[in-house]
Amino acid sequence: MFPERRMRRIRRRIIQPLLRETELRKTDLIAPVFLDESISTPLPIASMPGQFRHPVDGVADYCERLGNAGISAVLLFGVPGTKDSEATEAYAADGVVQRAVRKIKERLAQMVVMTDVCACEYTDHGHCGIVGETVDGPDLLNDPSLALMAQIAVSHAQSGADIVAPSCMLDGMVQAIRQALDAAGYQDVLIVSYSSKFASALYGPFRDAADSGFAFGDRTTYQINPGNAREAVMESELDAAEGADILMVKPAGLYLDVLSSLIQFGLPVAAYQVSGEYAMIKAAAERGWLDERAVALESLTAIKRAGADLIITYFAEDAARWLDEEQ
Repeated sequence: MFPERRMRRIRRRIIQPLLRETELRKTDLIAPVFLDESISTPLPIASMPGQFRHPVDGVADYCERLGNAGISAVLLFGVPGTKDSEATEAYAADGVVQRAVRKIKERLAQMVVMTDVCACEYTDHGHCGIVGETVDGPDLLNDPSLALMAQIAVSHAQSGADIVAPSCMLDGMVQAIRQALDAAGYQDVLIVSYSSKFASALYGPFRDAADSGFAFGDRTTYQINPGNAREAVMESELDAAEGADILMVKPAGLYLDVLSSLIQFGLPVAAYQVSGEYAMIKAAAERGWLDERAVALESLTAIKRAGADLIITYFAEDAARWLDEEQ
């Protein structure tokens, strides 16, 4: 006890670096990249300052810039030129994501390319798969959508993706995709499952970025209620049993309790710092209410401290520069 025990001894500035428990690194960070088939120059995303939709022909240049900053992995989202009720453009061989993967891999063979496997950007109704009538009215149909997700994942693997990331929160999605990938000869392609994905109010800016708003209803029948931690852990446990290589919590910052709970399954864990989390920090910083750099790095460190091995964040490029400046 005091005065023998003085905790401030270990906080001397010269001692702090030796005893830091959690160290954020550039290799922890994954940059989301939005692709738009209908544009020829980068298009600013108004609700996400500093973020853009990129044309397919320019994606390799952008990823090279990320690589030069020290970011070694990207997560691709595509906005197609046309949409329909069955998301046929999501698995087209010449689809927006498929072409982007090939362009990145041709230029940057060592860049890890992860692709979002979902249908919401590709359907005219904006839901994450095939819709139809249910006992509660029109909604996402689970089992008919599994084949669609498997088809999308295989098309991404055929284009050269290293990792596929199903985000639709369908029951059985990991098993269906794993079986399809293995049958097609892509046993080495990883699955990062959006395994604990909440029906969060923080996705609004993303829907602007990916043009993925829904025409009716909501996504509460397939995403997790924000109050349900046990359900969220069970979702990840099931995906681990189905063959997920990496689990994910989305959003990140408000769900650190769930994130820390997933360590028990022994798999690597990713966390997605979502568009709303990014936009709140950017908006407050623009008003001079907080220090963007300090808060962004603190938030990313907290996510890692809670157990994330990988962090998907729109701050990736800026954070890489800030970490270099701290060296």
